[in-house]
Amino acid sequence: MTTAFDLPEATRELQSVALDFAREVLAPNARRWDEERHFPVEEMREAAKLGMAALYVREEAGGSGLTRLDAAVVFEALATGCPTVAAYLSIHNMVAWMIDRFGSEAQRAEWLPSLVTMERIASYALTEPGSGSDAAALRTRAARDNEGYVLNGTKQFISGAGVSDLYLTMVRTGGEGPSGISALLIPKETAGLSFGANERKMGWNAQPTRQVIFQEARVAASALLGEEGQGFRFAMAGLDGGRLNIAACSLGGAEAALTIALDYTRERRAFGKAISDFQNTQFKLADMRIELEAARSLLWRACAKLDAKAPDATAFCAMAKRFVTDTGSRVVDDALQLLGGYGYLADYGVEKILRDLRVHRILEGTNEIMRMIVARSMLAAR
Repeated sequence: MTTAFDLPEATRELQSVALDFAREVLAPNARRWDEERHFPVEEMREAAKLGMAALYVREEAGGSGLTRLDAAVVFEALATGCPTVAAYLSIHNMVAWMIDRFGSEAQRAEWLPSLVTMERIASYALTEPGSGSDAAALRTRAARDNEGYVLNGTKQFISGAGVSDLYLTMVRTGGEGPSGISALLIPKETAGLSFGANERKMGWNAQPTRQVIFQEARVAASALLGEEGQGFRFAMAGLDGGRLNIAACSLGGAEAALTIALDYTRERRAFGKAISDFQNTQFKLADMRIELEAARSLLWRACAKLDAKAPDATAFCAMAKRFVTDTGSRVVDDALQLLGGYGYLADYGVEKILRDLRVHRILEGTNEIMRMIVARSMLAAR
């Protein structure tokens, strides 16, 4: 029997499996992958065998058929081992879900079996050099002719680019604004598709980030996801879940940093006693725990809203993304401070978590945009 706010037993079992995978596979390798800029595709395929590549794809389509709350719990658990890998798995899951949710039977049959196993991996291409937060201003154009679409344009900051087998790409097929945007499924082998250099980044080094460049790239008409003009709606639907997932990754990274700090303060001695015995340390540890619990509560509530398709789900997803990613970064920074000079060293792992989590306040819509979404929902209320 569970009480209010407890996770269902099945969700706790999922959490346990994900935590075991994080502890046994991700954590022992995370720092090396970061240093070597290694993209651990084979290890992610092992995660896929546990159902973690298509968490909320329907079971009849080969997925795990889980809720958004289940997925958030899994991504948090995975991120305790490596936020970077957990975040990429979130992106792959989002693409698989969008194909399941909005694709045709033929598209589901073509792509989902290999995405579920991660035999093929997927990237999501929305952002451009001149349109980040203002996604509706994207310029990459797909011109229709008798044979399909011809694409020209550039996507920026695309995770997995150059390695991924599939690029769910938002393009302009019509006029200006959201109504002119469509979604296309672009295979890696498409002629005219190329990639920029692997970007050198502050964090997220265990996944490649490149430009995706289209120069007279041609795809068949069957590459269109849904109908023309529906792409922006698809993108926004995907981002609601993506914001929850990236918040969960921040939560998991912060939990890992708190564990490191807690262990360190118990062992480190100063002035004849463990620094965990000092009241200042205890207050800081307590605040970190309180803040993470508050963040988790908001995240789970937003997940419940999205699962229930509540009218205010988008606003709650934005609230959770803003609050949890800000809180996660702050808690990791506090953990580094508790370790003092050792926190600044790579050997302890906290500085990597801090670098990885910093981008979470930017991607899936900056936290400033999250505030705009929340404010607009408030002002629109009667």
